[in-house]
Amino acid sequence: MTPIRRAGVAVLALIVASAPAEAHVKWFAPYIVGAPPQPIGATLANRWFWVGIALVLLFFIAARLIEQSRAGEAVLRAMDRITDPLWGRLDDFVRAVIAAFFVAIFAVGGVYLTPDLRTPAEWVSWIQLLIACLVFSRRTQPLAAAGLVGLWLMALRDYDVFHLLDYLALGIGVAAYLVLEAWSNPAWRRHRFEALRWGVAIALMWSSLEKFAYPEWFDPLVDEKPFLTLGMPREAFIPMAGVAEFTMGFGLLWTPLVRRLSAIALFFIFNAAVYPFGRVDLIGHALIMAIIVAIAADHTREIHLLPQMRRGLITIPAALAVALAVFSTGYWGLHVRIYGVDGVVATNGQRLTHTPNPEHPHTMPAR
Repeated sequence: MTPIRRAGVAVLALIVASAPAEAHVKWFAPYIVGAPPQPIGATLANRWFWVGIALVLLFFIAARLIEQSRAGEAVLRAMDRITDPLWGRLDDFVRAVIAAFFVAIFAVGGVYLTPDLRTPAEWVSWIQLLIACLVFSRRTQPLAAAGLVGLWLMALRDYDVFHLLDYLALGIGVAAYLVLEAWSNPAWRRHRFEALRWGVAIALMWSSLEKFAYPEWFDPLVDEKPFLTLGMPREAFIPMAGVAEFTMGFGLLWTPLVRRLSAIALFFIFNAAVYPFGRVDLIGHALIMAIIVAIAADHTREIHLLPQMRRGLITIPAALAVALAVFSTGYWGLHVRIYGVDGVVATNGQRLTHTPNPEHPHTMPAR
């Protein structure tokens, strides 16, 4: 077996192993956002974190070697042929999925944008139905974008800003797409899919950090569904799942073949989470799943930001290290800035990471 094939098999194993953990933990288990996160040093000392990083780097470098070879353009053209029908109607596909998402959220009722942001205000659901109706006309798409951002801002009344940061990048990406798609200036309009890609990539990289900061949040899920770890120890499974989510999000920002392969991998990851977690997971991740399909179907070859840097091999590990440093500093730094060094502490002095929840009676506050 060639080194490239070994890298592909290794990363496939990592993706398969991490797939069920991509369900958003806040939708299915109790948590305390202000709880003090695990020190970043604990992740850096975890050997499974570095095993995951090594496997993904092998995959990225192997993909770039293929992309730089004669076979690279042939592979991309084959992907183009397969996705031609979708590429020709990609805007219709994206707008239809955005509308379907908001109709689904309207039908669920009682939430802002996502399953864990609950609200008793009935009018919020009707705004989301209105957004769905506004998506289908270029004249009203900017209003739909404004409504989406407005719902996120309204949620600030009921939820901490740190919690809502999980959904900010994706919301801005979708809103930017709606505005750019309606724009008559082709120089701006051509960036509409790029805006979606950056929104999803940043959202995935940010949300993946909770697997490093709060690995104990996943304990209730593993207790209820032990098959999720596929027989792996949870201390190995959770950090490797976090690595898969962060690095595949990072891959969406790289060169055409890397980003399309990353999108395909993410598509399988998110679909694998639907079966164990059901309709809530499907609705909650519908936008992300649709956007990664759009990324996989994107025929564009241009790289608009730092193209020379992203074409080199040595820059892959360097850029990944920078991305990890920037996002980790932002995550841990903002948490300390908002909640303090000690985070949220119970009245009895305990540091809690979970709240008692009647839907998860086995879950007790961590001591």
